[in-house]
Parts: sequence; C-alpha cells; structure tokens
Amino acid sequence: MRHRVAGRRLSRTKEHRLAMRRNMVASLIQHETISTTIEKAKEVKPFAEKLITLAKKGTLSARRQAISLLGNRDIINYEDGQAVKAGTVIGKLFSELGPRYLDRPGGYTRIIRLSLRRLGDNGQLVLLQLIGADEGLKKQSKTTTKKRSRKKAKETVEVKEIDEAQEATETGEQTGQSDQ
Repeated sequence: MRHRVAGRRLSRTKEHRLAMRRNMVASLIQHETISTTIEKAKEVKPFAEKLITLAKKGTLSARRQAISLLGNRDIINYEDGQAVKAGTVIGKLFSELGPRYLDRPGGYTRIIRLSLRRLGDNGQLVLLQLIGADEGLKKQSKTTTKKRSRKKAKETVEVKEIDEAQEATETGEQTGQSDQ
C-alpha cells in the first residue's frame, strides 16, 4: 500500500524524474506551450507555478533559488542556419513572465486535453500552456457586461435606435437640400 506517498513515479528513477521535470519546465518557459502526456503535465504544473511565483518576487535570492531548482539553460534560436543565443530561461522567467503575472494570485498554467492519442502506447496527450497576459483583461470585460442590468441594456438599445433615427432624418434632409 502506498498511503500518503506523494508524486508520480512515471516509471523513472528519481534522477530521471528530476531531469525530466527541469527540462519540461524550461521548455514551457521558452515556448510557453508544450505537448505532453497528462500524467507528466500534472506532475510538472506545480513546479512551474512555484518558479513563476519566485519570479514574481524578483529578488536576487529568488533568482538564485530558481537557478538551483531549474538550471540556467540558454535559449537558442536558429537564424539563416546559424545558432544564435537569445538569452536564458531564467532571464525570460524573471524579465517577462514574472512581471506578466504580478497581479495574478496563482493559476499561471493550464492543461488542455487533446483528442489525439500518442502512437505506440495510446497515451492521452495534452497541451500545457502558460496563461496569456491578454486573457485576464478579456475575462474582466466579459464580467462587467454580464453584471449590467436588463433595464440599462434596454435603455442603451433605445438610445441607439433614437440616434439611428436622427442620423437617418439628417441624411434625408441633406439629400433633400441637394436636390433643390
């Protein structure tokens, strides 16, 4: 019995699980979305969220803690067949992702299930994504429109109809003047 045993083994040794978790979070930070199995995504998600919380602090000690947990892998882009260093994973974490989520109290990642299954073992595939900065604004605007009462909504519709009628009469007067 494995009562009170946390974490998933994923058929790997401790060292392999640690290396896999670090590599997956580094790829998530670099690309902001990765495709993996649901078990791996559920294992990686809390680790990624803890690193983003460290990045929100932005202090030197938080940066050193993140380097010790994750490592400081380079981000390499290929331009014209040449490998070009575009920065580091920790640099992106602290310069872009930390400030992006300053006013968000958690929940920086999401898991989206895909209908695809992996060939070979038929494993359930998912997308592990970082929540975008613009999505928070979209949710706020949707909630404000839903909270508006029906009476105010009716008034705005009536005002729009009156404005359209006035515009129609003005354009009709202008066309009538041009005929004379």
